[in-house]
Amino acid sequence: MQQIQLDDHLYKEAQRRAAAAGFSSVDDFVADVVGQTFQDDAEDQDHLFTPERIAELDRISAEVKAGGKTYTMEEVEAHFDEKRKKWLENHAS
Repeated sequence: MQQIQLDDHLYKEAQRRAAAAGFSSVDDFVADVVGQTFQDDAEDQDHLFTPERIAELDRISAEVKAGGKTYTMEEVEAHFDEKRKKWLENHAS
């Protein structure tokens, strides 16, 4: 069996989520998350498009068509770069 390494912050978050989800160990939780990710990648994603989500997407589309605010990829990247920078500043070890 192989091992992986996680930084302390990521491990503590995985530990918290594992406990909240009822897993007996972080290893079991991480294995489940990775397995689900691989399974989700391979499966049809239609189950994600519930009537509520489709209605939300339709509402967003109508707002954009009506002239609502849209964002360029550069704006989105700048936004998340700033969030990432602030997060790293707050979580630096």
